[in-house]
Amino acid sequence: MRILLVEDEESIRDTVRLNLELEGYEVIATGNGRKALDLIGGQHFDLLLLDVMLPEVDGFSITEQVRLSNHEVPILLLTAKDMAQDRVTGLKKGADDYLTKPFNLEELLLRVSNLLRRSQRVKGEVLERFEFGNNQVNFETFEATTCHGDSIVLTKKEAMLLKLLVERKNEVVSRNQILQAVWGYDVFPSTRTIDNFILAFRKYFEQDAKNPRFFHSIRGVGYKFTL
Repeated sequence: MRILLVEDEESIRDTVRLNLELEGYEVIATGNGRKALDLIGGQHFDLLLLDVMLPEVDGFSITEQVRLSNHEVPILLLTAKDMAQDRVTGLKKGADDYLTKPFNLEELLLRVSNLLRRSQRVKGEVLERFEFGNNQVNFETFEATTCHGDSIVLTKKEAMLLKLLVERKNEVVSRNQILQAVWGYDVFPSTRTIDNFILAFRKYFEQDAKNPRFFHSIRGVGYKFTL
C-alpha cells in the first residue's frame, strides 16, 4: 500500500512517516502542496494523508482537485484547526476522514488502516471474479477462461495489470500509474514491456486481436480497458 504524506512540519512528517513505514506501508512524503499535486498526477497512491495548512496549495484545495478526477482514493485530512466549520469544509470537498492536531499516533494508524481496508473491500467485492465478453477471470486464483474456451493461469503481474485496468474501465491509465501499481516505485520496465502485456491480453481475450474491443493503447498517454 502506497501512501502520500503531505505535512509541512518536518518533525511531524518524519514521525508519521516512520510509524507508517513500521506498519509496512510505502510512504512518499512532501511538505509542499504544489509538489503533492505533481506527485498525485504522476504516481499511484492508495491513500492521501494531507495537512490542511500547506505552502502554495492547501489541503482543502488538493482534496477538491483530486476529487475532480478520482473519487476512490481515501483522503484523510490533518490539521491544527479544531473548528466544526473546518471539518465540514474538508468533508464537503471530498475528504473521507478528519483528524486534528495534536493527535494520538495509534489513532492515526487505526484510521489509516480502516480507510484502506474499506477501500480494498469495496474493490474486492467487485473484482474477486470478473466477466467480460466470453471471458472469465478469477483474481484470487489467477485462473481465467478465454474467449476461445481455453483455461489459462495468469502470472501475478498479468493479474495485477488486468485488475488495475478493469478497476479503471473506460479511463486512460497512464504508464506512470501502471508502473507504480504493478511494478512498484523502484522498478521501471520499458514501455515495450507493458505493450507486451497488452498484446498478451488481446491474444487471450479478444476475438480479433488485430481489432481489439477491450484493450487499447493510447499513444503517448497510456492504456485503456473499454467495456
